[in-house]
Amino acid sequence: MKATKLLFLVVIALAITSFKTITSDSKIVAPSREFYQLKTYILNTEQQVQTTDKFLKEAYLPGLKKMGIKNIGVFKPKPNATDTLKKIIVLIPFSSLSQFLGLEEKLAKDKTYLAAGADYLNASYKQAPYVRIESVLLKAFADHPMMTIPAFNSPRANRVYELRSYESATEAIYRNKVDMFNAGGEVKLFDRLVFNPVFYGEVISGAKMPNLMYMTSFTDQESRDAHWKAFVDSPEWKGLIAMEKYKNNISHIDITFLYPTDYSDY
Repeated sequence: MKATKLLFLVVIALAITSFKTITSDSKIVAPSREFYQLKTYILNTEQQVQTTDKFLKEAYLPGLKKMGIKNIGVFKPKPNATDTLKKIIVLIPFSSLSQFLGLEEKLAKDKTYLAAGADYLNASYKQAPYVRIESVLLKAFADHPMMTIPAFNSPRANRVYELRSYESATEAIYRNKVDMFNAGGEVKLFDRLVFNPVFYGEVISGAKMPNLMYMTSFTDQESRDAHWKAFVDSPEWKGLIAMEKYKNNISHIDITFLYPTDYSDY
């Protein structure tokens, strides 16, 4: 009887110790920050659009999901009279850099992927499925470490995914802009105003650096415009832009309005 009681007390003590360790660790371990790849397929012809769409829908996305990569966004730009090139933009979240680095090697061993994507993968140089592919690699912001997926019921063609790229004059000034989003409270303001942010990311490899990129989402253009008016008129934003330490921290902005394809995850 005494041995049973002693064993019970030992088990309880171990459980309490384990609980303390877990709770203590949880206080000091920050949430893991995702990585994102933005792949932009630049296309000239409708045939290239069809071939690449088919590849992404039937081969590439299923191949990624087989590896446990989910929440993949596939977008096309809203009609723009000044841009004659066609584009398909793919947003891929990665849990680590090693997952990103091992992607192509794993796909090359996937027989189902190779068969489903044969038309694209085996295209001749005379009938290339795209003009070029551009790629940007990003690391999620500390204050928004994981991608969030909006839940919309509006028609996909009406939805607005706003992709913004903010360049800065120097690396130090760029860090200041990132700080403005995190410590300065810009991320919190977007959350308060329900901008449905998909991601915020620091560009760690790309053609334009130093810069950051982020994506917000709306049911339609009217909703987008109303949200931005509320943002500009908010006391928080007026207070931020009046602060001397945050002035002149953006040298160039690119804004792209997108809508999701029928096979995009959101």
